[in-house]
Amino acid sequence: MGDRGGVDVDVAIVGAGFAGLYMLHRARGLGLSAQVFEAGSDLGGTWFWNRYPGARCDIESVEYSYSFDRDLEQEWKWSERYAAQQEILRYLNHVADRFDLRGGITFDTRVTAAHFDDQAGSWRVATDRDQSLTARFVVMATGCLSSTNTPSFTGISDFTGQVLHTGQWPHEPVELNGKRVAVIGTGSSAIQSIPIIAEQAQHLTVFQRTPNYAVPAHNGPIDPEMVAQVKGDYSAFREANRRMVGAYGARFGRNDVSVLAVSDDERMAELERRWENGGLPFLGGFNDILLNQDSNAIVAEFVRDKVRSMVDDPHVAEKLTPTTTIGCKRLCVDTGYYATFNRPNVELVDINEEPIERFTSTGLVAGGVERQFDTIVLATGFDAMTGTLMKIDIRGRRGLTLRDKWEAGPRTYLGLQTSGFPNLFLVTGPGSPSVLSNMVVSIEHHVDWISDCLADLAAADHGSIEATIEAENQWVEHVNLVASLTLFPTCNSWYLGANVPGKQRVFMPLPGFPNYVDQVREVVADDYRGFTIF
Repeated sequence: MGDRGGVDVDVAIVGAGFAGLYMLHRARGLGLSAQVFEAGSDLGGTWFWNRYPGARCDIESVEYSYSFDRDLEQEWKWSERYAAQQEILRYLNHVADRFDLRGGITFDTRVTAAHFDDQAGSWRVATDRDQSLTARFVVMATGCLSSTNTPSFTGISDFTGQVLHTGQWPHEPVELNGKRVAVIGTGSSAIQSIPIIAEQAQHLTVFQRTPNYAVPAHNGPIDPEMVAQVKGDYSAFREANRRMVGAYGARFGRNDVSVLAVSDDERMAELERRWENGGLPFLGGFNDILLNQDSNAIVAEFVRDKVRSMVDDPHVAEKLTPTTTIGCKRLCVDTGYYATFNRPNVELVDINEEPIERFTSTGLVAGGVERQFDTIVLATGFDAMTGTLMKIDIRGRRGLTLRDKWEAGPRTYLGLQTSGFPNLFLVTGPGSPSVLSNMVVSIEHHVDWISDCLADLAAADHGSIEATIEAENQWVEHVNLVASLTLFPTCNSWYLGANVPGKQRVFMPLPGFPNYVDQVREVVADDYRGFTIF
């Protein structure tokens, strides 16, 4: 790497998923040198690692895609309404090849440390391959769901069968035909994979701690007429996406009326309409589902009734029926999940009644009963939003570690920077809408902001930007206040880090689209209010 004012590259980028690829493209467009480090053997991020049966996006494919290039939008053809993992990965590889991005990525390389040099005003990035480089700027494109959460089950190393995690699924085919399989967990990954595993396995036992709400995907071949309509004015469609509250989708939109403001018949008709449409837009049926507990309870009971109607055994149905606030955890989108429990080869175990005690050489013991398995699947989710960042030794001014600074929970300004760490940017970091939105929309918004910021710094002949502690403190208070006005904090979710033992309970994302976009724009218009530039 050539010398560029005392540094090896202008921008070091960690991660080669949607965010890292776009950041590399934008950096090059600014004439900046950039290097991406990717722990995987190929690009794709979430869609490289999560290859479990049934892995699929819960955002419609025409929306879960880049908007930065009109020719790309027009030329790519999606095959399904909700794209499967394999198709999204093909799409990302197409983007990388189309824009010649692959050469800027170092694969099979995990960033282990990033230390800020106070004197030089630059970052030194180190990897697990004994490599290091210096960079003016570091962009953490590490993803919100990239660090798997694996519970420390007693005796797990004693099990002689196959143990798999949905978030680190093997790249070679996994043979489950005729096998006795256990799935531990009933979150999104489990809900997507269980119907397919049940069709293959001789017997499937599902271990559930907390039942989750799921609405049908109604997936299928993509509607050509819908695609033609979207592509006919993609720019307007994208703009509607960017102004959408939550991840409800621009095609179906959000009904701006209270659950309580309509008659019973109108309410049921709208909920049925949303149910038949399927997917996350279900929560867009009314404007106060996540603001008013009475409104939420009505919608939750609608879904509970649906669950009871789909599961034949009333005892099993009751175990699968959630009792929590609907939407306070990420709503799951399924294909045949509940009906799977009507199969004779599927058993549901409630670990509240029969807790998992230990693994054995041939299976596991739960509730004093030993069950034998050939394969055990851990669908136990992720250390969300901060997990990957906390595994990297990130040190800012005067050796301040990010782990120490965030010991009581993550603290950022706008979800983009954290005070004490100059020129370190987070893509969809804590304190931004991130996982409460269409992730690609949030990613593009952040990468565009970071790129425009770098261009503004260069134009003004400045070399550094850092969030002030005052702005950061005010922002954290703002995020906490906004969250407290919603029903999101009312249940133990990975939004709060509640799925990871010992993790500080802090509601990490900001329920804020589209207001957040306006707030960030105003910060820039006010000469980057809340940042120190020098």
